[in-house]
Amino acid sequence: MFRLLNRMTRTQKAAVFMAIDMALIPLALLFTYTVQPLTTSPLETLRQTLPILPALMAIAAGLSIWLKLPYIQLNAFEHHAVGRSTVLVLVMTGSAAGLTALAKIPLPPGTHVIFGASYFLSFLAVRVLLYQIVLGIYRRARPRRPVLIYGAGSTGLQLAQALKTHERIVPAAFVDDNVSLQGMTLMGLPVYPPARLAEVARARGIRRVLLAMPSQSQPKQAQIVTRLQQMGFEVQALPSFAQLIGEEPLVDKLTLIPPQSFLGRAARDVELAQASASYAGRSVLVSGAGGSIGAELCRQILSCGPTRLVLYELSELALYTAHQEITQLTEGTGIEVVPVLGSVTDPRLVRKVLTENRVQVVLHAAAYKHVPLVEANPLAGLANNVFGTQTLAREAAETGVERFILISSDKAVRPANVMGASKRMAELVVQDLAVRHPGTVFATVRFGNVLGSSGSVVPLFQDQISRGGPVTVTDARVKRYFMTIREAVQLVLCAGAEATGDEIFVLDMGEPVAILHLARQVIQSAGYSVRDEDNPQGDIAIEFIGLRPGEKLQEELSLNPDLRRTRYQKIFCAQEDKLSEIEVAGMLRGLRQAMAASDAELARDLLERWIDWVPTPAEDLTGKL
Repeated sequence: MFRLLNRMTRTQKAAVFMAIDMALIPLALLFTYTVQPLTTSPLETLRQTLPILPALMAIAAGLSIWLKLPYIQLNAFEHHAVGRSTVLVLVMTGSAAGLTALAKIPLPPGTHVIFGASYFLSFLAVRVLLYQIVLGIYRRARPRRPVLIYGAGSTGLQLAQALKTHERIVPAAFVDDNVSLQGMTLMGLPVYPPARLAEVARARGIRRVLLAMPSQSQPKQAQIVTRLQQMGFEVQALPSFAQLIGEEPLVDKLTLIPPQSFLGRAARDVELAQASASYAGRSVLVSGAGGSIGAELCRQILSCGPTRLVLYELSELALYTAHQEITQLTEGTGIEVVPVLGSVTDPRLVRKVLTENRVQVVLHAAAYKHVPLVEANPLAGLANNVFGTQTLAREAAETGVERFILISSDKAVRPANVMGASKRMAELVVQDLAVRHPGTVFATVRFGNVLGSSGSVVPLFQDQISRGGPVTVTDARVKRYFMTIREAVQLVLCAGAEATGDEIFVLDMGEPVAILHLARQVIQSAGYSVRDEDNPQGDIAIEFIGLRPGEKLQEELSLNPDLRRTRYQKIFCAQEDKLSEIEVAGMLRGLRQAMAASDAELARDLLERWIDWVPTPAEDLTGKL
């Protein structure tokens, strides 16, 4: 039967409805004559009515087709279809009265009203019966999947009503946080508290939950979705009707605020006109070109007019993305863009790239920078950050590169972690090469955190907010220096042009920003409130997770507070002690031995010996990243 119904066209189904509707006319007349006091039997009266029956059926058929009643699907036969049926019945009642009068058929008063009422009721009853029969056939052939509706408000009720006639889905129950609704029966469905959700789902075989709470804030919805998914449910959320018709943006709350909005001061734009001469007409190599800082370096170097830009990157995806963007920016400029996939720790590749591309300026931004990851993988971090810098800087000197600028970090100052210690070692290596290779200008530029860069806190906070929170802060006292990517890179290029050799430049980053204050700003800028003791009904909670291994409450920018000014207002030069050539050689020799032995503890001991390091105790870092 299911296959037969599926094969029938809409025209064929309409013909079946029409035949049934026409058959109901004589049946309704017979019923009418049965309940009326007549001088003859009901069958005899019906026989007397036969001459007018074809005309009555023709009127009914024509009007039914005009009203398109046979073409209305059973599951859509609601108010508008009942209204059309009423029009049909009224016309038929009047037509029956007129035709019987013309045929001079004696009938008691009110006969035609009873006929109209009986035909109307039978017309509707047949469709209800057919709907139940067809529905039963479809359900046996295609069992409906039970779903649970989370939210018994107006949206949930309308959703339940809509699903009542769905071919594949059947609402089984409601779940709602509102205590006043729990225990009630709405739309024929029981309302349960969330605590009984798992129990009800097991009993009814429910695997999908429909979230019908569009008026709730996005973080609270995200929290519910996360909890349901952790319980193993497939979750789908229903938008509000205002969103469906376009009066309210579907993802308005998820709009990301630009990171520079949280700087707490105006971002500084530095004129590159004076610095451009150091990069114009030259072949420039940027290591780590696919990273946040490296990519911005590439963009701003283009404005200086180099002849060639070499993108050196270890990550294939990052290199592909950067190369695609830079290639588009250089269309029609004549600037050659060279993508190089490889590690700066590979001396043969480094030498080949520097020589073949006649590189004159190197901006070394490649490094492992994520503190907890490097803390958990100290040998990999030291190999990349220290030996990568040594390899690239040494080959740059030997191939006659004019300038080599190391991008360093404020974490290199009295470091408490392996990442910071590795950057301090890299600074010492560059200072040593500056003394031994005066033909190349070696310099270091040191600055703090960059808003919006990969791994920085603002994108992390925004991601946590989009998932309903909580926003995690290590410690309420933690403060960090921040700059935008654009201003940091502008100052790096200016410092690189200012360098004469052996400098460590420090950027003025303004006052340090409290991370707790920053977290509150990001939450509020997204349109939500902070949930705390003063506001227990807020949207997003802030959770303190404790300082991670190697983290400090506050970073510094220089070992020596006495900084020398440069011609740039926001760039200073630090006066710091350095190691001798013999000491640097001993440091690197000991580090190589630790690498060869895969001995992380020996490497940590070397850091403590050669640099001003305040290490945290080595421990198992599993699960602490």
